[in-house]
This record gives sequence, C-alpha cells and structure tokens, in this order.
Amino acid sequence: MLRLRLLTWDVKDTLLRLRIPVGESYAAEALAHGLQVRAETLSRSFHQAYKAQCQCLPNYGINHGLCSRKWWLRIIMETFRRSGVHDDGILQPIAEKLYWDYCRADYWEPLPGARETLQQCWELGLPMAVISNFDRRLQAILSLCSLRQYFQFVLCSEEVGFAKPDKRIFLKALRISGVPPQLAAHVGDHYLKDYRAAREVGMHGFLLKTADQPAEWDVELPEEHVLPSLPHLLSLIEKE
Repeated sequence: MLRLRLLTWDVKDTLLRLRIPVGESYAAEALAHGLQVRAETLSRSFHQAYKAQCQCLPNYGINHGLCSRKWWLRIIMETFRRSGVHDDGILQPIAEKLYWDYCRADYWEPLPGARETLQQCWELGLPMAVISNFDRRLQAILSLCSLRQYFQFVLCSEEVGFAKPDKRIFLKALRISGVPPQLAAHVGDHYLKDYRAAREVGMHGFLLKTADQPAEWDVELPEEHVLPSLPHLLSLIEKE
C-alpha cells in the first residue's frame, strides 16, 4: 500500500458531476424566458463556444482583465447566438440566471462512491485538499454539496492564477501542506491535467476511468494507478 501524508483531488467529473446536461438546463431557462431552443442544438453550440473561448481566453481570462463571471456570461451568450438567438436584451438575463444557477447544489451530484471514499479517507486521518481548474464558485459549491469539510484547503485555478497541467498549482499545494511530493498523491479523471501533471512534479497519480474518456488516453498505465471506481482507492493507500 502507498503511504501518504497528502491526498489532493480534482472535482468536476471526479467528485461531482452535473445532474443534467448543459443543453437541457440552457433550454429550460430559455423556455422560462419565452424562447424555444432545442437542447441538442444548445449542447453542440455550448461545446463550440467553450472550446473557442478556452483557446483565446484560458483560465477564465484572468490574464486579459476578465473574471469568471464575465467569462461565463460571454460563453452562455455565444452559445445562444450560435443556436440562432441574437437578442441581447433577452440573452443577458438568461446568462446571469444560468451563471448563478450553476452555484446551486441541485445542479450537481456526487459521483458514485465519492462521499463514502472521502469519509473513509478522513476517518483514516489522511489530510486532503482540492486542486481544480474551477472558478471562484467552487468553495460555495463544495459547501452546498456537503463536501467542503473534508479538505484542509481548496485551490481553484482562477484564484491561484494558473491552471492544470501547469505544475505551479501542484507545487503550491505541496508548499501549503509542507509535504514532499513523494508522500503526496492526486486523484483526477484527466490523463494530462491530473495524472501526468501530478507525476511530473513527483507526486503519485491516480486516474479515475470513465466511459467517455478519449481514445488517446488509452495508454498503458500500471494497474495500481487506475481507479475503476472511487472506492477502489482505499485498497491502494494508507496514512503514513
């Protein structure tokens, strides 16, 4: 078993996931404002808008004078524009409402085994923290979902100023905890941003396998580095 003094976690699609697809929630909010837009169309448009904005304004645009709220409002409005809605007078209140809706607990749900795994790690006395490419709403979301109490600290990329796979966010977690990398491990669902990035700073890495991971991530990893489910982690670690 791996002896650890720090266990860090990714959040989205590792501990928490959306209860309903983005397209469905956007379509429901549009309907509440008198607009009928297909959820499938909004889903496709969202992924296009999100990808484009991440490329030109990475990490919530903080290096371009933006904050996450303005960054997300741009994406939401662009999603609707790509779906054929161009009235900013209608789009602005829809975007504002959706931005705050995604800070509500009922928009999120723990992944299977997430709460139980965190509880058991906590009962072992294993210090835990979060390293996430999330915006400043993360602290509130974790609290509303009754997960915040498990973590000694939470690092989100908007507040820290750099995003995974940038090694500085992992090094900051190690500095805060005072734990050497060989006694720390990170759990996440992204091969590059979680597993490989953690290992490049000397931490141990665990990759949570999910059904929708891209084929290029299907590389040969040691069996003990791959989690078929979150509870599987408990058989691999122990507190030092």
